[in-house]
Amino acid sequence: MTRNELIDQYLAGPEMLVNAIEGMNAEQLNQSPIPGQWSTQQIVCHIADFEPIYADRMKRVIAEDNPTFFGGDPDVFAAGLAYSHRTIQNELQLINATREQIATILRTLSPSDFQRIGTHSEDGPLSLEKLLQNITNHIPHHCRFIKAKREAMRL
Repeated sequence: MTRNELIDQYLAGPEMLVNAIEGMNAEQLNQSPIPGQWSTQQIVCHIADFEPIYADRMKRVIAEDNPTFFGGDPDVFAAGLAYSHRTIQNELQLINATREQIATILRTLSPSDFQRIGTHSEDGPLSLEKLLQNITNHIPHHCRFIKAKREAMRL
Protein backbone atom coordinates (compact mmCIF):
# COMPACT_ATOMS: atom_id res chain seq x y z
CA MET A 1 0.00 0.00 0.00
CA THR A 2 1.34 3.43 -0.91
CA ARG A 3 1.49 6.25 1.63
CA ASN A 4 -1.30 8.09 -0.19
CA GLU A 5 -3.46 4.97 -0.03
CA LEU A 6 -2.72 4.66 3.69
CA ILE A 7 -3.70 8.30 4.22
CA ASP A 8 -6.89 7.72 2.21
CA GLN A 9 -7.67 4.70 4.37
CA TYR A 10 -7.00 6.80 7.50
CA LEU A 11 -9.45 9.42 6.20
CA ALA A 12 -12.09 6.75 5.50
CA GLY A 13 -12.19 5.67 9.15
CA PRO A 14 -14.78 8.20 10.38
CA GLU A 15 -17.25 7.20 7.65
CA MET A 16 -16.71 3.54 8.54
CA LEU A 17 -17.57 4.37 12.14
CA VAL A 18 -20.67 6.36 11.14
CA ASN A 19 -21.82 3.40 9.04
CA ALA A 20 -21.19 0.99 11.93
CA ILE A 21 -23.51 2.90 14.28
CA GLU A 22 -26.07 4.00 11.69
CA GLY A 23 -29.65 3.61 12.88
CA MET A 24 -28.77 2.97 16.52
CA ASN A 25 -30.74 5.03 19.03
CA ALA A 26 -29.41 6.32 22.36
CA GLU A 27 -30.66 3.27 24.25
CA GLN A 28 -28.99 0.87 21.83
CA LEU A 29 -25.76 2.89 21.84
CA ASN A 30 -25.62 2.61 25.62
CA GLN A 31 -26.45 -1.09 25.88
CA SER A 32 -23.76 -3.60 26.75
CA PRO A 33 -25.21 -6.74 25.18
CA ILE A 34 -21.96 -8.67 25.51
CA PRO A 35 -20.91 -9.06 29.16
CA GLY A 36 -17.53 -7.56 29.99
CA GLN A 37 -17.40 -5.38 26.88
CA TRP A 38 -17.96 -1.67 26.47
CA SER A 39 -21.15 -0.24 25.00
CA THR A 40 -21.03 1.29 21.52
CA GLN A 41 -21.20 4.73 23.17
CA GLN A 42 -18.09 3.90 25.18
CA ILE A 43 -16.30 2.64 22.06
CA VAL A 44 -17.01 5.86 20.17
CA CYS A 45 -15.83 7.97 23.12
CA HIS A 46 -12.70 5.83 23.42
CA ILE A 47 -11.90 6.37 19.74
CA ALA A 48 -12.49 10.12 20.13
CA ASP A 49 -10.17 10.22 23.16
CA PHE A 50 -7.31 8.49 21.38
CA GLU A 51 -7.52 10.39 18.06
CA PRO A 52 -5.97 13.56 19.54
CA ILE A 53 -3.39 11.47 21.40
CA TYR A 54 -2.24 9.83 18.16
CA ALA A 55 -2.41 13.18 16.37
CA ASP A 56 -0.11 14.65 19.02
CA ARG A 57 2.28 11.73 18.70
CA MET A 58 2.43 12.08 14.92
CA LYS A 59 2.88 15.87 15.09
CA ARG A 60 5.68 15.51 17.61
CA VAL A 61 7.46 12.89 15.49
CA ILE A 62 7.20 15.22 12.49
CA ALA A 63 8.30 18.37 14.33
CA GLU A 64 10.71 17.15 17.02
CA ASP A 65 13.79 14.96 17.10
CA ASN A 66 12.98 11.57 18.64
CA PRO A 67 10.25 12.73 21.03
CA THR A 68 9.06 10.58 23.90
CA PHE A 69 5.36 9.92 24.38
CA PHE A 70 3.38 7.99 26.91
CA GLY A 71 0.66 5.39 26.87
CA GLY A 72 -2.81 5.82 28.26
CA ASP A 73 -5.00 3.19 29.89
CA PRO A 74 -8.29 3.03 27.96
CA ASP A 75 -10.17 1.69 30.99
CA VAL A 76 -8.98 4.59 33.15
CA PHE A 77 -10.13 7.02 30.45
CA ALA A 78 -13.51 5.27 30.21
CA ALA A 79 -13.99 5.40 33.99
CA GLY A 80 -13.04 9.04 34.38
CA LEU A 81 -14.04 10.93 31.26
CA ALA A 82 -17.86 11.05 31.41
CA TYR A 83 -18.51 8.65 28.52
CA SER A 84 -22.19 8.35 29.40
CA HIS A 85 -22.69 12.13 29.20
CA ARG A 86 -20.96 12.80 25.90
CA THR A 87 -22.83 13.04 22.60
CA ILE A 88 -22.06 10.77 19.69
CA GLN A 89 -22.29 13.66 17.23
CA ASN A 90 -19.61 15.68 19.06
CA GLU A 91 -17.35 12.63 19.28
CA LEU A 92 -17.72 11.91 15.56
CA GLN A 93 -16.97 15.55 14.69
CA LEU A 94 -13.79 15.45 16.78
CA ILE A 95 -12.64 12.22 15.14
CA ASN A 96 -13.28 13.56 11.65
CA ALA A 97 -11.72 16.99 12.26
CA THR A 98 -8.61 15.44 13.79
CA ARG A 99 -8.13 13.09 10.88
CA GLU A 100 -8.73 15.83 8.30
CA GLN A 101 -6.10 18.04 9.92
CA ILE A 102 -3.50 15.28 10.23
CA ALA A 103 -4.09 14.05 6.67
CA THR A 104 -3.44 17.57 5.37
CA ILE A 105 -0.12 17.62 7.21
CA LEU A 106 0.83 14.09 6.15
CA ARG A 107 0.27 14.85 2.46
CA THR A 108 2.98 17.56 2.61
CA LEU A 109 5.70 15.21 3.87
CA SER A 110 8.52 13.49 2.04
CA PRO A 111 8.94 9.71 2.11
CA SER A 112 11.85 10.05 4.53
CA ASP A 113 9.63 11.96 6.98
CA PHE A 114 7.56 8.80 7.44
CA GLN A 115 10.67 7.08 8.80
CA ARG A 116 11.13 9.66 11.57
CA ILE A 117 11.01 8.04 15.01
CA GLY A 118 9.47 8.76 18.37
CA THR A 119 9.87 6.62 21.46
CA HIS A 120 6.78 5.28 23.21
CA SER A 121 7.21 4.67 26.94
CA GLU A 122 5.86 1.11 26.62
CA ASP A 123 6.26 0.13 22.96
CA GLY A 124 9.69 1.62 22.27
CA PRO A 125 10.70 3.27 18.99
CA LEU A 126 7.86 3.88 16.51
CA SER A 127 8.10 5.49 13.09
CA LEU A 128 5.58 8.00 11.83
CA GLU A 129 4.48 5.38 9.31
CA LYS A 130 3.87 2.83 12.09
CA LEU A 131 1.91 5.38 14.15
CA LEU A 132 -0.23 6.11 11.09
CA GLN A 133 -0.80 2.40 10.48
CA ASN A 134 -1.78 1.86 14.12
CA ILE A 135 -4.35 4.66 14.23
CA THR A 136 -5.67 3.77 10.78
CA ASN A 137 -6.43 0.27 12.09
CA HIS A 138 -8.04 1.55 15.30
CA ILE A 139 -11.53 2.24 13.90
CA PRO A 140 -11.80 -1.01 11.88
CA HIS A 141 -10.68 -2.90 15.01
CA HIS A 142 -13.51 -1.39 17.05
CA CYS A 143 -16.10 -1.63 14.26
CA ARG A 144 -15.83 -5.42 14.58
CA PHE A 145 -16.91 -5.09 18.23
CA ILE A 146 -19.79 -2.79 17.26
CA LYS A 147 -20.93 -5.32 14.67
CA ALA A 148 -20.92 -8.06 17.32
CA LYS A 149 -23.00 -5.84 19.63
CA ARG A 150 -25.51 -5.16 16.86
CA GLU A 151 -25.78 -8.89 16.21
CA ALA A 152 -26.28 -9.56 19.91
CA MET A 153 -29.10 -6.99 19.95
CA ARG A 154 -30.44 -8.38 16.65
CA LEU A 155 -30.13 -5.02 14.87
